[in-house]
Amino acid sequence: MEALSERNPRVVSAVKLHRSAQRKKEGRFLAEGANAVAAALDTGRVRELFYSTTAAEREHALIAGAAAAGVRTTLVGDRAAQHLSETVTAPGLVAVCDLLDVPLARILDTGPRMLAVPVEMAEPGNAGTLVRVADSVGADGVVLAGDTVDPHNGKCVRASAGSIFHVPIARHRDAASALDAIAAAGITILATAANGEVDLDDADELFTQPVAWLFGNEAHGLDLAVAERADHRLRIPIRGRAESLNLATAAAICLYANSRVRYRVES
Repeated sequence: MEALSERNPRVVSAVKLHRSAQRKKEGRFLAEGANAVAAALDTGRVRELFYSTTAAEREHALIAGAAAAGVRTTLVGDRAAQHLSETVTAPGLVAVCDLLDVPLARILDTGPRMLAVPVEMAEPGNAGTLVRVADSVGADGVVLAGDTVDPHNGKCVRASAGSIFHVPIARHRDAASALDAIAAAGITILATAANGEVDLDDADELFTQPVAWLFGNEAHGLDLAVAERADHRLRIPIRGRAESLNLATAAAICLYANSRVRYRVES
């Protein structure tokens, strides 16, 4: 089988999906690396899988499984693999996938018990990490509210380590109307604050009901007007000398505390 070069029209078309505008136009995005590709295959989102000779040796079973499932699998040369990748060391395994975000109403219609709602989140690595955390604690969805990063951004997809395919994700450009819809669904809105009126250790009763957690962006935190929409503001007790916690750490602590109570109640 002859490997496709970086000039092949199919490769050129796929490389263009590194750009947000092209992803929106085509309705597709790229997922690279074994974790992301395996998760994408499990959810039936892969339209074509490009692989290098090196990847074929390392991920033979994955590629063979994709082919057996009817996915078009295509051998590419090393230069083409580098063009398809956004990382310094190309994994040589890149899938063209259907976009995965859904309308907010679809998530709310499932009766979610725990949502993560990052507001104005601009850094794709943070967004991907938050999706991974939400997946690990069994959250029912992630709602990217306001002017946020595209979840199909390559860095976001890689940071999620495949979780972006496991957790329902919605994008809602108007943060205020997103919160209106969440509140109308009977979901309690929570936010973290250094001076919050509820200590996380004392919040178990709140976690027995459906909740949505607001998280601000790394640089500026939550906008005051958005934070005031929360039904309760929770503080994370810091017992050592650290001044504060970064976004991903705070989100992990809060979502885990929520998950611990939720699954204890449901079991």
